[in-house]
Amino acid sequence: MTHRRPGQGENGVVTTVDYHTGGEPFRVVTGGGPEIPGATVLDRREHARRPGGEADRLRRLLCHEPRGHADMYGCFLVPPDDPGAHLGALFWHKDGFSTACGHGTIALGVHAVREGLVPAAPDGETDVVVDVPSGRVTARVRRAAGRIVAVTFVGVPSFVLARGVPADGTRVDLAYGGAVYASLPARAAGLEARPEHLTELIARARRIKRALEGHPATRHPEDQRLSGVYGVIFHDDLPGEDGHVRQRNVTVFADGEVDRSPCGSGTAARLALLHDDGVREPLIHDSVVGSTFRARVARVTGEGVVPEVEGMAYRTGRHAFELDPDDPLGTGFVLR
Repeated sequence: MTHRRPGQGENGVVTTVDYHTGGEPFRVVTGGGPEIPGATVLDRREHARRPGGEADRLRRLLCHEPRGHADMYGCFLVPPDDPGAHLGALFWHKDGFSTACGHGTIALGVHAVREGLVPAAPDGETDVVVDVPSGRVTARVRRAAGRIVAVTFVGVPSFVLARGVPADGTRVDLAYGGAVYASLPARAAGLEARPEHLTELIARARRIKRALEGHPATRHPEDQRLSGVYGVIFHDDLPGEDGHVRQRNVTVFADGEVDRSPCGSGTAARLALLHDDGVREPLIHDSVVGSTFRARVARVTGEGVVPEVEGMAYRTGRHAFELDPDDPLGTGFVLR
């Protein structure tokens, strides 16, 4: 078995800068990444998904144990689709490459400004425009006296796909927020969106996702590559503040991964559902670890509602990863 991975730099070292957004990790590859061909970021995702390819091997190296864990998340920076964006990003997790990532876009906004990739004044807002597989999104970075104090994720138009779809003995609402999410009250599963119920929520989410596999209601209306349920959102209604709705959620995405943040693209899907219900107040969205996003519908278009989700990301470290050619575990393993 050859352990040297093409595209990992001359010395086989891969460098990253790591962040968390609301507790959810985000690992940005800054050096030693592979060349990923494609005319668009969505095309590049299709190339990166090829099993055994350079991008997929590096994803496993950085995401799987012992360098990562079952709930790790990150991205490769790639060229944008055109000069209208500053960056392109391919998001990845332990099971593959996702089409959208709101918490990652927030982290990329912080990364772009702090690392000087996008010039920013010490006070006011700077838009960091990012092309992702689901389209063009923006991280609106707000600074005061040179410090980043908040980032607003402006997502792709989000919309309801179907209501009341039967799945695993319950009914779910399907909405698109850059990825397709199945949403239901946690109480409908006999549970609450709390840490002590995570084991049961993960198991139920996996069953719901399997039940919806190939369902016509999970298809994106324009691009099949964006189809299929990515995550299942269990939510609890909480007492709101004046002029706000408040909910707590557990989002289980990919194959049993739990979002520690309130989930950016999942929040966009929740906004689409709430707007369809006639709710016009902003949403305060809490996560399973107590972090919060503040979200609202910025405007309504013919394609759907445009979500704005405010949060913050913090740098947690800088890393230089390598693969010892004698390591029998190679690119690693996962236990879940």
